[in-house]
Amino acid sequence: MASAQPRLGVLGGSFDPPHVAHLAIASEACQALGLERVLFVPAAAPPHKGSGGRTEAAIRLEMTSLAIDDDLRFTASGIEVERGLVYSVDTLRALSERHPDRELVFIMGSDSLLQLEEWHEPETLLSLCSLAVAPRPGDAPEAIAAAVGRWGASRVTMLDLPMLGVSSSGLRLRVARGRSIRYLVPHRVEQYIQETGLYR
Repeated sequence: MASAQPRLGVLGGSFDPPHVAHLAIASEACQALGLERVLFVPAAAPPHKGSGGRTEAAIRLEMTSLAIDDDLRFTASGIEVERGLVYSVDTLRALSERHPDRELVFIMGSDSLLQLEEWHEPETLLSLCSLAVAPRPGDAPEAIAAAVGRWGASRVTMLDLPMLGVSSSGLRLRVARGRSIRYLVPHRVEQYIQETGLYR
């Protein structure tokens, strides 16, 4: 059934650095759910990740802007960084206030779906949006199906795309070891990392 309002996708993450899997997931969500646009929202301080070695938020926001610059469907949003928001539910509240005429679709990996019960106010979060979930390597299909059932199949859309085993932590390690990340991140992100010496 068609949505009564235009749909706005929201893809949060550390984006340290943004990589090709982020773009593929956002693109698939656009096509599968007819999203008008996807907001890429770098986290100010992800509550589920340690603070050690995290790249400055302004740098991650800049890399995110570079990563999506040539796709008109994508926009980088600094809302978490600007407001110091920590929890996804607060980000979605803020975006709901900013875009009252849009239906929000929160895009995540299946690893996040499996941990959603541990998130801050998950039921409130799901009252503000529906979910688009990309399968992640290593996540058992049975566990994912159970999680979809737990939160309601009407609120969760599983995205049909290849599992891309690219991780930001793995890319940081490759750079630190002097290995190439070409074709794993957008070209402009690769250039930025090379020029600034980030992760070395």
